[in-house]
Amino acid sequence: MTGLLGRIPWHVWRPTLVDALAIYDRRTLLADIVAGLTVGVVALPLAMAFGIASGVTPQAGIYTAIVGGVLVSLLGGSRIQIGGPTGAFVVIVAGIIAAHGLPGLLMVTMMAGVILLFLAVTGLGKAVKFIPRPVVVGFTNGIALLIASTQIKDFFGLGLANPPSEFFARMRVLAESMPTMNPLALALAVGSLALVLLVPRWLPRVPGSIVALVLGTAAVVAFQLPVDTIGSKFGGIRVAFPSLPFRRFAPI
Repeated sequence: MTGLLGRIPWHVWRPTLVDALAIYDRRTLLADIVAGLTVGVVALPLAMAFGIASGVTPQAGIYTAIVGGVLVSLLGGSRIQIGGPTGAFVVIVAGIIAAHGLPGLLMVTMMAGVILLFLAVTGLGKAVKFIPRPVVVGFTNGIALLIASTQIKDFFGLGLANPPSEFFARMRVLAESMPTMNPLALALAVGSLALVLLVPRWLPRVPGSIVALVLGTAAVVAFQLPVDTIGSKFGGIRVAFPSLPFRRFAPI
């Protein structure tokens, strides 16, 4: 492996940021600021939602999006980077956390990074293009179905603490909990979904998710609607940097 790495020229490993800074100007800076604000407004609430759906706190989703975005920008191989949270990992991350906790998730993340480096160095990553399209479509649709099933509880405002992680067991428990539905939460969810779908048709340059977020939050605050919020469910979001606990392992 060491010999293989030694034969790869430096320009292959060099991040594109190094070349981009050489021709950076004020116009590019202003464009990057506008793009960063736009992506931040959309991606940070999305990161919070993915964090909650994965079984962790909203701030965990924010930290992940920020750190991941910085690493992608610093080490990426393209001048135009699009990096952020993806819904496909919600089901995977939630399953790992449920079975092994956050320490298990950190270990799995490092293992995945090593595997990706191995695929990049050996060229085996190109084998992805040989995966049949029906397999990719089926996998994507399956992930979408699983993610949608995790949103039913909050969409209907069901009085259910921790639904099962297995799909069919979860659907059975959700169906049994339908009598605990919160009509106000359902109305708020339906209205938000309508805004997400309709606003881009009326205002193509305005993200519908942001409009739904702002109007939905304003409605809950103005009318004091009895629905779960980030403040009531998670105690709000800490206005501080995350703490990094270090553990000292005893020698074997």
